Amino acid sequence: MFLKIYYALPQYSAQGFKTWMTRIAVNYAIDVKRKKQRQHEMILEPDDLPGLSSSEETVVTPLLRKEQRELVKNRLHDMPANYRKVIEAYYIAEKSYKQIAQEQQVEIKTVETKLYRARNWMKKHWKEDDF
Repeated sequence: MFLKIYYALPQYSAQGFKTWMTRIAVNYAIDVKRKKQRQHEMILEPDDLPGLSSSEETVVTPLLRKEQRELVKNRLHDMPANYRKVIEAYYIAEKSYKQIAQEQQVEIKTVETKLYRARNWMKKHWKEDDF
């Protein structure tokens, strides 16, 4: 912890040393917690999944994906227009942040912010059971 404070000293602006140190400690604690959460996430391999034979899988999987894509496209019309445009461009058209920024004539950071807010809007208004 003290090393973090030491390395951050050049960024200190001589306003509230105690508050500044506390903020570094809080941010470090948040980082540690996030790291532990990521370590607990389980990654499933296709071999681990019980399932269909390979011939059934080749037929069923694309159909399920297509059906789910259609369902999502239909639900996108419920979204505010500015969120819908960025979601469609990024997830459906699979464009990069840079491409979207150029098309919409905005900064890349604006695209990131719109995607973040659109994802939050979806979390708030859509339920997993809807899909």
